[in-house]
Amino acid sequence: MGAKTEKLLSTLKLQPVVPVLIVEDAATAVPLARALVAGGLKAIEITMRTDAALEAVRRVAAEVEGAVVGAGTILNPAHFEAAVEAGSQFIVSPGTTRELIHAARSSDIPLLPGAATASEVMQLREEGYQVLKFFPAEQAGGAAYLRALSSPLAGTLFCPTGGISLKNAMDYLSLPNVVCVGGSWVAPKEMVAAGDWAGITRLASEAAALRG
Repeated sequence: MGAKTEKLLSTLKLQPVVPVLIVEDAATAVPLARALVAGGLKAIEITMRTDAALEAVRRVAAEVEGAVVGAGTILNPAHFEAAVEAGSQFIVSPGTTRELIHAARSSDIPLLPGAATASEVMQLREEGYQVLKFFPAEQAGGAAYLRALSSPLAGTLFCPTGGISLKNAMDYLSLPNVVCVGGSWVAPKEMVAAGDWAGITRLASEAAALRG
């Protein structure tokens, strides 16, 4: 687990904000990813919530220089395998199951598993996980909740996702147990639909400077 943890951390430490994307049209994936990378956000999570998601991962992995593409909303081993085959360099899940942990154990691609309670964190620590997704962050207690976990569960790092925006991102990024945050605000669907790649690059630059 040590090597995969280091690999995951090296990805998450590329930037303070990991874009969490819902790609409706695979044709937008490459220009969108290029716009984000140009703004300083190289690690990109494409969620498996649409029919276009796997193709979007394939295209970004193959065509966008500098991008480190991952797949999110992975719910089972079949999702995990398909995402890896598409070129995902990291995998993100909203929660965990025994089956998903088993699939991750036999893969070289690191998993960022989701947890929302102290018990879930403890169970994942027993499996060797040191870096977790805290989801849904705002609804599960927000930055104050994560701050409360930092002492009794010292040594565990989090990427909070869910309800995070430019307004509250620093509440999380200032915590000692937060390595980065995940957010969708850097790629608003209206901008994507309009092909406003320059606007998305500006938002990405703003996010990349949060922990300057």
